[in-house]
Amino acid sequence: MTRHVLILGGTTEARALAAALAADPALRVTSSLAGRVAEPRLPEGEVRIGGFGGPEALCRWLTEHAVDALIDATHPFAATISAHAAQAAASAGVPLLAVRRPGWAAGPGDRWHLVDSLAGAAAMLPALGRRIFLTTGRTGLAAFAATTGLWFLVRSVDAPQPPLPERSEVLLARGPFTREGEAELLRRHRIDVLVTKDSGGPATAAKLTAAREAGVPVVVVRRPPVPAGVPVAAGPGEAVAWLRAGPA
Repeated sequence: MTRHVLILGGTTEARALAAALAADPALRVTSSLAGRVAEPRLPEGEVRIGGFGGPEALCRWLTEHAVDALIDATHPFAATISAHAAQAAASAGVPLLAVRRPGWAAGPGDRWHLVDSLAGAAAMLPALGRRIFLTTGRTGLAAFAATTGLWFLVRSVDAPQPPLPERSEVLLARGPFTREGEAELLRRHRIDVLVTKDSGGPATAAKLTAAREAGVPVVVVRRPPVPAGVPVAAGPGEAVAWLRAGPA
């Protein structure tokens, strides 16, 4: 009997998990992408693009499509969809697993300042520097729009929507990035503060190394917690093992 697995994706881990499961004839794998990126990297297997419309609608989708297991492999900061997944899975009686890559950890020489929100990051900036490398993605930039006396280099995959900081330059780029490339960006734009979310993973970690080597302080936004009661896997391998074990 074929088991239907729904992966809430859009991340490297989600694509790797879909690839690992797609060749199994005992599984039907559907990956769901939010549709916020103009040209997403599509995973193997079936793909749906677009939101569900809230936890109730997701619950109906799980039931109508006979989903046997739900895996939340979204970005570590996609707190809303993770909360909706937890609610929907509980209502539909579908086992749920969250896949979360390990977060970054400060090492010797790092000058990290940890905050709980983008607003907290914006409030800290005036005391740290004047030329900011903002790598928190294209959403949430309104938190920095009211800052004065600062200049921002804003990097994102797709063009961000206003409001933006008044003095800013947008750089459209998709990782992975190299230490050499990140170091050159810091030098060319005379960056004296880096702002990032604790996304984890190697694709965008080079900026942290470049900042450490340049003596640039880093404001790190902590990631939100996984919804209470949801088991967590650190990567695709653990998620595959969870499925093979037959989640209850």
